[in-house]
Amino acid sequence: MKFIDEVKILVASGKGGPGCVSFRKEALAPRGGPDGGDGGRGGDVIFRVDSRLHSLLDLRIKRKYQAGNGRPGMGRNCDGPDGEDLIIKVPPGTVVKGPDGDILVDLSEEGDSIFLKGGLGGRGNTFYKSSVNQAPGVAQKGLPGEERELHLELKLLADVGIIGYPNAGKSTLISRISAAKPKVADYPFTTLVPNLGVVKVAEGRSFVVADIPGLIPGAHEGVGLGIQFLRHIERTRLFLHVIDASGFSGRDPYQDYFDINAELKAYDEIHESDPAYKPLYKREQIVVLNKIDAVDASVLAEVEGKFATYGVRVRPISAVAGTNIEGLVYQLGEKVFEGSDDK
Repeated sequence: MKFIDEVKILVASGKGGPGCVSFRKEALAPRGGPDGGDGGRGGDVIFRVDSRLHSLLDLRIKRKYQAGNGRPGMGRNCDGPDGEDLIIKVPPGTVVKGPDGDILVDLSEEGDSIFLKGGLGGRGNTFYKSSVNQAPGVAQKGLPGEERELHLELKLLADVGIIGYPNAGKSTLISRISAAKPKVADYPFTTLVPNLGVVKVAEGRSFVVADIPGLIPGAHEGVGLGIQFLRHIERTRLFLHVIDASGFSGRDPYQDYFDINAELKAYDEIHESDPAYKPLYKREQIVVLNKIDAVDASVLAEVEGKFATYGVRVRPISAVAGTNIEGLVYQLGEKVFEGSDDK
């Protein structure tokens, strides 16, 4: 599985180089003074958010990441070179946590974030020269760097999260409305990793959809693909809830809708003590009845009527045949860009 959304690593900034004890030694300057330079600064640890990355796979190559150490100062008042910064590239949506689970930094926006500063270089003996100490024979040692054990967790950033039971047609739908090419087959848990797709609604206007692996009752407790993928819908603004209306699964479409929402609610209860957490259950959903190409009109009307009885508006579609897909994309775009200045 090439999609990796959790890694544990050890990072360390560089230590500063020591200052230099040196004195001028020139033929015409028999009483040359101190000329020891300062040590170089240790390298910083920098997280760089790169939108071209969609996994933490590269960070599984090794366990420890070390920035460069500063070099010692030199004579003739030459400072030592600074240590090389350590740049760790991560995808947008990466959360950096400490060993106790506390969030240290949330990396959502593209750019650089200095996480650990390198140690300062030590002063050379030139720094200590004074009117009463013309020949200081001391210099500072460089300051040590910092070291932290980290747990990196990726939460996908998407405008729309596609949720629903396994085999409801989520993968087919994302392949229909975007350029994503997920695996599609007729067995449970075809999708083993989240898939991202970009949906273009007009020139210069697009949004990101995430196909989240199928949820089933008990997912919030680790059943099926488990809780590991539920967190990927925490950052989505809108849910596209796909329900199999064909009846081939042997399940009741409305019960499927109820089951998935019960999982969202149960996941919310796990995180209710977190003040920064935004409940999933209360987020807006667009509910679609998929596979209508395989359903008699009378059966479809009966299913729609049941949802209407409970006050749930549904949109019938066929991801395979492309039925009503254009209108669905338009509706999603309207919701995503609602209130945006880019209209």
